[in-house]
Amino acid sequence: MQLISVNIGQERTLQMGNKDETTGIYKIPVNEAVEIKTLGIQTDFIASKKHHGGPDQAIYIYGAADYAWWSKELNRELVPGTFGENLTISGLESAYFNIGDRLHVGAVNLEVTAPRIPCGTFASRMGDPQFVKRFREAERPGLYCRVINEGWLKAEDDVAIEKMDVSEVLSIPRMFCDYYDKNKSEETIRRYLRAPIAVRLRAKLEEELVKRWASNKTPM
Repeated sequence: MQLISVNIGQERTLQMGNKDETTGIYKIPVNEAVEIKTLGIQTDFIASKKHHGGPDQAIYIYGAADYAWWSKELNRELVPGTFGENLTISGLESAYFNIGDRLHVGAVNLEVTAPRIPCGTFASRMGDPQFVKRFREAERPGLYCRVINEGWLKAEDDVAIEKMDVSEVLSIPRMFCDYYDKNKSEETIRRYLRAPIAVRLRAKLEEELVKRWASNKTPM
């Protein structure tokens, strides 16, 4: 595999219904080498830090194989950065990854933490109010990653994949589908917590377990 493009977010205003929203979803390819730090690319604009960015969602990756599928589905060419990813990688299909898998890109090591969950901003960016539903049904969410080793990378760097060496895996497609299940079993939640998932989801699931424990506790 090879790094096709490095894309950096620009601050822009996007119309959302009757209001304007500041967003960094518009990513522009750059030609020069870029330094990847623990929080991602320093010049990458992130508008909503409550939902995006942070050490466990520092870098978002999308693959050329998934882009090819979408280009056929939408009947138009899609250039790198269209989906708001920082790195576009040849031959990559997000469906074949698990939480904890690692990607070695140039001098940078990344660890997969979560799939991308589509939102209204994404739909507006694509000019399709139904795109959240379409993205969900396609099950090609891309990969959020944490930075294990900082360093520099640039387009055309080689990419190597290191699969997580464990008996129990949590796949990106499974996690993506489970996100929409509002009644996850306790077994499923505990399985998630055993994996190196993103901290936002971990906090949410830990809170859910506490609530269940409290509701099942027998009064004295």
